[in-house]
Amino acid sequence: MNTTEHERNPALEHRLFELIRNDEEIIELIKLANEHLGVIGFTEHGIRHASIVARWSGSILSTLGYPDEEVELARVAGFLHDIGNFICRTDHGQTGASILYVMLKRFPFTTRQLGKVLSAVGNHEEQYGQCFNETCAAVVLADKADVHRSRVRAYDPANHDIHDDVNYAVTRSDLIVDPDLREIRLDLDIDGETASMMDFFEIFMSRMVMCKSSAAYLGCTFKISCNGTVVS
Repeated sequence: MNTTEHERNPALEHRLFELIRNDEEIIELIKLANEHLGVIGFTEHGIRHASIVARWSGSILSTLGYPDEEVELARVAGFLHDIGNFICRTDHGQTGASILYVMLKRFPFTTRQLGKVLSAVGNHEEQYGQCFNETCAAVVLADKADVHRSRVRAYDPANHDIHDDVNYAVTRSDLIVDPDLREIRLDLDIDGETASMMDFFEIFMSRMVMCKSSAAYLGCTFKISCNGTVVS
C-alpha cells in the first residue's frame, strides 16, 4: 500500500496503535530489547514500560485537546520508543528510528505521520534529543515520568545502586495534566528510607530539564510533587 492509498483511508489512522501493539515482530523485538538491558544491569524497559509510555503519551495530548490523529501517533511512538535497545543501548533512540523506518512501511502511515513517529523515537533521550513536534514532547514526558519500584528487576539494598534505590523508593508515580492551568505535573510518592528527593534529582535532573522544555513546547509548565508537596 503506498502513501496515496494511506491518505485515502483516514479511518485506519484510528487503528494504528492496535495494529502496532499486536504485531508479533514488534513485540518480540521489544522483549529482546528488555532482555538485553537486563543483562547489562538496566531497569525494566519491556512491554510494561512501553505500554505505560504509550498510554501516558496519548493521554497528555488528548487532555490538552489535540486531534485524534496526533493522540494516535503519540501512542504509537510511546510504545516503540525503546525498541532500538535490542541492538545497542548507546544512541538507542536513533538506532530505533532507523530500523523502524523500514519496519513501519507495512503499516498504513502517511509519510508525515511516519516522520513524526520516527522523530519522537529518535529524540526521546536527554543526551541528544530535541522536540520538533507534539508527538516527541508527549513521549519525552511520558517516558521520563515512568519511575517506579516495579521497574527494578531484583532489588538489593546492600548494593547501594542509586538508580535502583531511587526507582525502588517510588511507590507511586503519575502524570497529571491540567488543561485549564496548562500544567503538567509528575506526582510521586517516595519512601524516604530507601532514597530521598535529593537522590532523585541527582540522577534525574537532566531528564526533568528535558521534561520542562517538552511541556513548554506544548504550552504548559512542568512541576514535580513528592508525597503531596510541590517541589518545583
